[in-house]
Amino acid sequence: MHGTMKRKSLSKTDPALFFALVTVWLSFAVFIFLPLIRLLLTTFIVDGALSFTNMKKVLGTGYNIRALYGSLILATAVSLSGTFLGYLFALAVTRTNLPKILKTLLGAVTILPLISPPFTSSISLTLALGPNGMLLKAFGIGDFSIYGFLGTWISETLTYFPVAFMVITAILNTMSATLDDAALCLGASRWRMFRTITIPLSLPGIGNSVLLLFGASLADFATPLILGGHTFPVLPTEAYLLITGMFDLRGGATLSFLLLVPALLVFFLQRMLLGNKSFVSVTGKNGARTEFARLPSALTAFIAVICSFLVVFILYLYAIILWGSFVKVWSVNNSFTLDHYLYVFKHGQKAISDTLLIAILSTVIGSVLAVVIGYVAQRKQFVGKRFFEFSSMLNYALPGTVVGIAYIIAFNQRPILLTGTLSILVAAYVFRYYATGIRSVIASLEQIDPALEEASLSLGASSIRTFTHVTIPLIIPAVLAGMRYLFIHCMTAISATIFLVSVRWTLLTTRILESMTELQFSQASAFSMVLIVIVFIADAIMLYLMKLSTSKFHKSQEISYEKVGA
Repeated sequence: MHGTMKRKSLSKTDPALFFALVTVWLSFAVFIFLPLIRLLLTTFIVDGALSFTNMKKVLGTGYNIRALYGSLILATAVSLSGTFLGYLFALAVTRTNLPKILKTLLGAVTILPLISPPFTSSISLTLALGPNGMLLKAFGIGDFSIYGFLGTWISETLTYFPVAFMVITAILNTMSATLDDAALCLGASRWRMFRTITIPLSLPGIGNSVLLLFGASLADFATPLILGGHTFPVLPTEAYLLITGMFDLRGGATLSFLLLVPALLVFFLQRMLLGNKSFVSVTGKNGARTEFARLPSALTAFIAVICSFLVVFILYLYAIILWGSFVKVWSVNNSFTLDHYLYVFKHGQKAISDTLLIAILSTVIGSVLAVVIGYVAQRKQFVGKRFFEFSSMLNYALPGTVVGIAYIIAFNQRPILLTGTLSILVAAYVFRYYATGIRSVIASLEQIDPALEEASLSLGASSIRTFTHVTIPLIIPAVLAGMRYLFIHCMTAISATIFLVSVRWTLLTTRILESMTELQFSQASAFSMVLIVIVFIADAIMLYLMKLSTSKFHKSQEISYEKVGA
């Protein structure tokens, strides 16, 4: 009775908020809770009763235990190595006196893995160190295999360390340089300054990076599928093979549940770590910002060597993909040809147009939802606000494989039959990747004084007019930042949608994966290059629009990875 009165009260006092809450909660119910509940029911309900039979069956297989162990070992190794490399890159950019051109190159190279499909490094590593690999031939190494843990670990580290770089760079830039100056003035050596100031203050960024990379590696599907093989099974690939190869949906759902537990644990740990804490060092006064003190010479030299080697290696890997897309048969007939690009634009035209259409639709719908959810969560007070925020981030916290399997279980039967349609692909992307946009909007709103909106309301404007004419123009840079990451994810992701593609709707990433599994390396390279160029152009346009919007409002609002939680 009390709740009914509150609902009536809200619908009368703020009908716009009431309508927004009803619409968003309904979308959560259909596209977040329903798939997850169906996944749990498929796993734990047998013949209408609660049962652990499926779990016992899955855990009773030694190969699945190896897959669980492999997932955890790989995620741990990638999170540690990726964070280490990301930290070195962040130190190189923020704390060394390396030439400016080298710093610019370091920042530019880290963009490449972010705008590429997650398994691009797998393709190039296969071309360099796989059977008939270029590097193996150059050094005359005959007995070497890149497949298994080693190749998967190297590939995922190269793919995800830029995320660590961005998170830690944001933290290092928020520190106060006066602390370094004070330490040096008091007689501390540069090593002591680094050990007692820089490292402790960057620990939140390091911790967040470890958790982010652990979750990303745990959810990665394509890299282990290409490089892991039978010698190194992991849970996402085993779940995929069970469903597509053995048609065992119940077994795949149970395996994905095993994946869900550590993923949610990482999500909660990350929330606890970040919480409402501020990592900005407080100095007590504002003034002209001084330069950070330089690191010890030996450490700077070590960082320069490691970063330079990695930059050269990454550029080499991307050059291999470019070269591979122009040769007839990789390592057999290396004569120049444009046949693979002709093939891509003739037979892959549908994949290109489908991918673009799905990415644009998902970006537009996801951005609108992100603005509404971000605004409501940051500016409004209502019952269940914390659960509302948690629900909006839930699909983002889950591995893509889990989301994909949950969607095929939930929408493969009436009353909501969406299998093979455009809607299920767009919904999967929107509710998985709009979280970045939500965090961008919330971070931006936190910097804007609510008095501006209160002034508009007190002058007689409605809440909708205030929202569209006051709030939206002020958060446009944040909206564009969210759109940028949403579009890139929609163009390059595969783990959630590999289960949802059909003959009617296909994607560039799935065409690349098909080419790789059929050992058509040159065609996979050509598809990858086309995808990278499209994403690069779109990203450049978005960046230009962001700069245009920030200059319009005479205020730069950089949305860091640390703030958006990506």
